[in-house]
Formats: sequence, C-alpha cells, structure tokens
Amino acid sequence: MLGEDAGREGLLKTPERVAKAMQFLTKGYHEDPEAVLRSAMFQEEDYKQMVIVRDIDFFSLCEHHMLPFFGKATCLYSPRNILRLSKIPRVVDIFARRLQIQERMTMQIKDCIQRTLDPLGVMVVIEAQHMCMQMRGVEKQNSLTTTSDFTGFFQQAKTREEFMNLIKHNR
Repeated sequence: MLGEDAGREGLLKTPERVAKAMQFLTKGYHEDPEAVLRSAMFQEEDYKQMVIVRDIDFFSLCEHHMLPFFGKATCLYSPRNILRLSKIPRVVDIFARRLQIQERMTMQIKDCIQRTLDPLGVMVVIEAQHMCMQMRGVEKQNSLTTTSDFTGFFQQAKTREEFMNLIKHNR
C-alpha cells in the first residue's frame, strides 16, 4: 500500500513538474539575444576572415505538435568586430528555447547576428531530427532536416562552397 500511495503522490506532482519544464523549455521568450551579443563585442580588433562556431547542440519544441526537435547549429560570420565566442551558442539557445519551426529559427539566428554585429556576412546551417516525424506521422527514425540562411558575401556561391567544404571536411 505504501508504494501505491507514493506513486499517486508522484502523479499529483506531475502538473507542477510539467509547468516547470515548459517554463525552462520556453525561457527564450524572456531573453534578448541582441543584448547578449552587444555585451560581448570588442571593437579594437581588426579581423576580417571567417569565424565558424559549429556543432552547437540545441533542443527545441516544434510549435505544431509540441514535440522535441534537436540537433546542431553552425554559425559563420565575417566580423567587423570580435565577439566572445560563447555568445553565439547563447543566441542559438535563446531562439531554440521557444516554440519553433526549424526554418524560422535559422533565419532568426542569422538576422540577430547580422543586425547586432553588422558583419560582412553571416551564414547559419542547422541540422535537426524532429520527433514529430520520428514518433508519429511518417515515422522515419533516421530522417535529418537541414536548413540554411545567409547574408552579405555568403550570397556568393564560391564563398558558400568554401564554408560548406570547411564544415564537411572537418567532421
């Protein structure tokens, strides 16, 4: 009987645990990604080559089914200003911690970096697995979705190709 009572008590706490989980999983609505970037800029450096921050793990919730999607983001920018590198993953997390679709998240990260840092160009690539495709619907457990978006000199095919080769060959 004691075990049964403990099980019921655990169930009674489920709504509270779900509410706390949802607050954590959607905390990105209460954070300002541009402020995060602005707080970490160094203008005294003059570096104009590519900076790549890759394999940034993230977890998000699909806004259509509220099921998780997760994967890795790669962000590339050519700075006018140097940035503390830990801030790029923070920006990814802020946008991931909202109800999302992968395409919008890709654009939001790119737009935030472009607006805040005003670099010569930005490129964001996200690869993710979606539980809404793996657990229900088409039930394809090995499917992977890739999205990308870019600005500035990454609009040139040659520059994008160089970037894609850099991330492909270094895996």
